[in-house]
Amino acid sequence: MPALPKRTLLQRLTGASTVWIGAVLVLLYIAFSIARPDAFPTRFTLQTLLIETSVLLVLSIGMTFVIITSGIDLSVGMVLIFSGVIGSKIMEWLSPGQDATHAGWGIVAVGFLGSIAGGALWGLINGILVAKAKIPPLIVTLGSFGAALGAAQLITGGVDTRTVPEKLRDSLGFGTLFGGIPNLVLVAAVVTLIGAWLLHTTRFGRYTYAIGSSAEAARRSGIGVTRHLVLVYLMAGLLSGLAGFMNLAYFGTTTIGGHTTDNLDAIAGVVIGGTSLFGGTGSVLGTVIGVFIPSVLRKGFVIVGVPVFWQPIAVSVVLVAAVWFDQLRRRSRDRK
Repeated sequence: MPALPKRTLLQRLTGASTVWIGAVLVLLYIAFSIARPDAFPTRFTLQTLLIETSVLLVLSIGMTFVIITSGIDLSVGMVLIFSGVIGSKIMEWLSPGQDATHAGWGIVAVGFLGSIAGGALWGLINGILVAKAKIPPLIVTLGSFGAALGAAQLITGGVDTRTVPEKLRDSLGFGTLFGGIPNLVLVAAVVTLIGAWLLHTTRFGRYTYAIGSSAEAARRSGIGVTRHLVLVYLMAGLLSGLAGFMNLAYFGTTTIGGHTTDNLDAIAGVVIGGTSLFGGTGSVLGTVIGVFIPSVLRKGFVIVGVPVFWQPIAVSVVLVAAVWFDQLRRRSRDRK
């Protein structure tokens, strides 16, 4: 039997679904640019669009790995809040008078590590319960959703922390490099590139696809499925922690009540980008495009003047269409 031709990196990064999803994004951008040529295709609009999407993109990279394994993580938005709370409280506790506004880089660094550790803790809990206790991911992460939010509210008393170091806000929140590229966008870009490398060129990525296609087959082929699933959920938690710190830097507060739909937005972006809810299929490039489609829709609707009530309807239509296309693709593949 002749060996199947080896796919190139470009072929793994792209595919039929990614191409048509990318075409949808380009058409949306062109349509809004034609509708409001004075406001939409501007540097300011592009810059704000990238900044507003950067935190969600970081969440979605972790979600991509989870969904490819045929799992789900409903807790990422609340883990983001919890991680931001941990980071902000650590910086407060280490600052004179518990006012972190003028804290130095050493305190900011410890706060960053606290946020990452807070996210990793929830990711590890999710991974152990899913992989070792064999509890369905939907139930585990739904429980983490409430528990992480409750823990954040207990720590803060339900009141947002607002004493965020000015150095953090000025450097990461509003700082720029390389001729005006926002630092938040650069962080999201680095995370995306690392995620793409990990998923598409390493053994870790191949195992992720294999487990999503058939966990039992992967186990029989010698893959440590339990260990790998724990690592995948741990990574999702780590990235939620990073997103929480980025959110803290941008808004200057923990925004406890502002992330109730982040988990659904991340899932929607990943699925719109061509990652199958059934597992085994997906790409980081598709996720990037999928995350930006709802963002462009929302930004375009605001600029064009479409009532905000239409925004969730439009995003829902795109999401359902993406899932429908995925089902058609699966049926076509199964008939071959």
